[in-house]
Parts: sequence; C-alpha cells; structure tokens
Amino acid sequence: MMNDKIILGTVQMGLPYGINNTQGKIRIKDSIEILKKAYESGVRLLDSAETYGNAHKVIGNYHALYPEYKFKVITKIPPLNNIDDIDSKVEQYLHELNISKLECLMFHSFKSYKNNLNIISRIEELKENGQINMYGVSIYTNKELMELINNSTIDIIQIPFNLLDNFSNRGKLLQEARKKGIIIHTRSTFLQGLFFKNPLTKNPIVKLLKDQLIEINRIARIGEVSISTLALSYCIKQSCIDQVLIGVDSINQLQANLMAVEYQITDEVNSLINNIITEDKDLLNPALW
Repeated sequence: MMNDKIILGTVQMGLPYGINNTQGKIRIKDSIEILKKAYESGVRLLDSAETYGNAHKVIGNYHALYPEYKFKVITKIPPLNNIDDIDSKVEQYLHELNISKLECLMFHSFKSYKNNLNIISRIEELKENGQINMYGVSIYTNKELMELINNSTIDIIQIPFNLLDNFSNRGKLLQEARKKGIIIHTRSTFLQGLFFKNPLTKNPIVKLLKDQLIEINRIARIGEVSISTLALSYCIKQSCIDQVLIGVDSINQLQANLMAVEYQITDEVNSLINNIITEDKDLLNPALW
C-alpha cells in the first residue's frame, strides 16, 4: 500500500526536537529502522534540511544500506551569500543523502527566499540539468502565502496546518494556491506535540491555549478517536492539501500514524475543528515560543 499522502520528517533524527520530546535525538540505529519500516509501509518522500543536525547523513547511511529502496528527498537551504554557492550546496546534499536528484530544494524561510531571488535562475538551470526536480519555500504566515501565490515559478509551498492553525485560518488561501497549480505540503500536524499535553499543565504555551486544547479533547471524544488520529486525519481530509508532513520518534509511533491515515473523520467533526479560533496567531508558531 502506498502512503503517498505522507511525508516523513527527519528533524528528530538529527536533533532533539518538539515540546513533547522527552527522549532527545533518535539513535542512528533506530532512525535507520524507522526509515526502513516507512519505506516498507509505502512512504516514499522525506523532508530534511541542512540545519537538522546530522539528519542528511542518517538518510545517506540508510540509502547505503538499502540502495534499492531509496526515498525521494526534500531538503532546505540556509541563506546563501552568492549565486555560485547553490551549486556546491546541491552537490553536498546529493552526496550526503546518497541520491542522484533532489525531489525539492526548498528555502527554509520566506525571508531567505526574498533575500536570495538572484539564485532562482540558477535553481531553474539545476532543474533543467536534472539535479533538482522542484523548488519551493517553507513559510509561516498567510501574508507570505498571499505573496507566493502570485509567483508562478514556485512548485511547492510548505506551510503549517493543524487542528488550531486550521481551515478557518488558511483554507481559502490554500485553495487559491492549488488553483494556481502550486503543490501544498503542510507541517506542524501535531504542533510539535502540543496537542498531546494535558490542557491543565503549567507549561506557559499550554496555559495560553488551554481552552482550545480542552475543545480538541472534547472533539476527540465525540469522534471516539485518539488526538493523534484526529490531528492527522483532519489534515489528510483537506482537498487543498497534497501531502502532510509528520515526524515520529519510534517505529510504533510511525505505525500508529500510518493507521490513522486510513481513518475518515466525519463532516461534523471536521466542522467542529474548523470552528476552533485562535486570535493570537503567534501562539501557533513554535518558532516564537
């Protein structure tokens, strides 16, 4: 079975990551096993970045062990000083990842994209040369999304979308982007694990989102489903989203998430989630926590 709607994130394989992370960075041996199980389960696309510690090398090690079962890889570049840097970066990434072509080269932020517009022409050449399949931008805000919708050369936009950063906040813009032919990848499916926190805990971010987290728990009870399944199936349900990025820290978690792909939330539950409003959008951006 192909799980072509899922992108497996690799930040946990290179760095200790997430508000709910108590185990730190995943051991290399365990990361290899997770990647192997993901491929066997039909996942074919990975998300990584130069800044994700040694995640590139972990993926490269996996590909060396299983050369017949290679993933397509999205990776992100940091800000560059000049146009010539892009060639060496792409060569470096291909070597580290042990692949012959990047599925997508992505700017790690909207600011990085805006500051490196002179590099776009070279990226287009790298696409023509077969070293890159697509290029994109990882963004946070609707304002950034609106500006990118008008750029016809961008292949992929990656943006947060989840139970709180939901359709009521982003839906119409995502639909508009899809009409323009832009591929939409979403991340922060579990908001770095925030949804699994007890709403009554003393964590400062949890305190500020207490009411919303209580509502999420209530909706999960109505749907008779776990919060993780609710969160993932909600994103997958959206027709304006092409693929959904998830991160895992164990094979068991991977398998649970892949099972959630099969779950279909009802229109009633979908509507209840869309009605959750968070006025302070900064609370939905982990980079600002």
